This record gives sequence, C-alpha cells and structure tokens, in this order.
Amino acid sequence: MTEQILPYVEVNPTKPHNAVVIWMHGLGDSGNGFAPIVPELKLPSSMAVRFVFPHAPVRPVTINNGMPMRAWYDIKTMDFNNRADVDGVLDSADKVADLIEAEKAKGIPADRIVLAGFSQGGVIALHLGTRYPEKLAGIMALSTYMCEPEKLASQAHDANKNTEILCAHGQQDEVVPLFLGHSAFKVLEDIGYPVKWKEYPMQHNVCVQEIRDISEWLQERLG
Repeated sequence: MTEQILPYVEVNPTKPHNAVVIWMHGLGDSGNGFAPIVPELKLPSSMAVRFVFPHAPVRPVTINNGMPMRAWYDIKTMDFNNRADVDGVLDSADKVADLIEAEKAKGIPADRIVLAGFSQGGVIALHLGTRYPEKLAGIMALSTYMCEPEKLASQAHDANKNTEILCAHGQQDEVVPLFLGHSAFKVLEDIGYPVKWKEYPMQHNVCVQEIRDISEWLQERLG
C-alpha cells in the first residue's frame, strides 16, 4: 500500500450507493475535469453509483519543458512506443489500486467497481484493470493507448480475462492518434478480452454520442 491515498472529487447518488466508478483524468487536468459529466450520463435514479475522480500527483513533464503539472506519469518522448514512463505508470497504478481497496473497505465489492480513464488516465485504467487480482465490473479506456502492450499477455491476471472493456476514440484525435487506440483494442481482442470499440468524429475530447454510449455501457455493467 502507498503511504497516502490520492485526493479526489466525488459525485454521490442521492441514496446509498452499491457501485463505484473510479475515473482518471488526462495530462494537466484534475479530478474536477470530468466530474460535470455525471449528470450528463443521465443514469436512472434506480442506479446508485458513486463516482470518484482522483487527482493525479503533480510532477515535471519532460515534453512540456519540465513544467510541473498533474500527470499520472512523465512523458519523456513523443515516440509512440516509449511515450509512457513505465515507473510512473506502475506507481500511479498502485495508488489507484489503493483507491479500490478503500472502496472495498466501505463495503463495495471489486466486481461492482468500474475503472475508467481518459488519455493518460486511460493508460492507468487499462494497465491496472487487466492486472488487478480480483474481478472488476468493467474497464473504460477513452482516447488512450496501452503501456507496454507486448507484456500484457504474460502479465494479465486471470481474474479480469472476462471483464468487459470499452475502448472509445476520436477519429481526428491530434494528441493520441486513432491508430494508437485501435492497436490497444486489437491487443485486448487478440488476447481474448470481451472488448468493444467505438470511434467518433471528434478530436481529443468527448462528444454527446460518446456520453450516451458510456451511459448505456455503464447501465449494462452496473444496472
């Protein structure tokens, strides 16, 4: 366990919750960035889902001239194969695993917890979710890619081999090109995960149709 749990923003339902979505933001953003999306999902009131939006640690980011900002890991190069600093990914995955443990300690089982992330946050969701030793409710990877895809087959935990994964991406994404997201999807599909691919006529952001699709997917996982 890491020494200190990540700070976060939370959006709680009006009645006691029985499921949790832990949703990680992108580079330079914070947990506040995605919190306003919860009412847009228009989940039925019968679904009591708590949303947790953690803040990534502040760290210098090499490609941004070493400027300190919230980041789940350093990006040392724009080279697609080495974009994610693996040590940072592992450290952040451990910190998010602690958040899962904290929710379990409050009485929510792992199989009622969805891991979600956008861009850098999606890298963490994919990395941790596929290696997590207990069955999760689902993994959502938005406008993102995979860290060390060549190692997934040997490192994946059997607990989540049948966990539903949603990969969604913008066709005009100028930050994380579509092919990177699709190659992550293909790695998951080839290993045998039940993974769904969605793409939208958008850039590195979210759009109305994607929000609808996310809502439908969450209702299937947690309804």
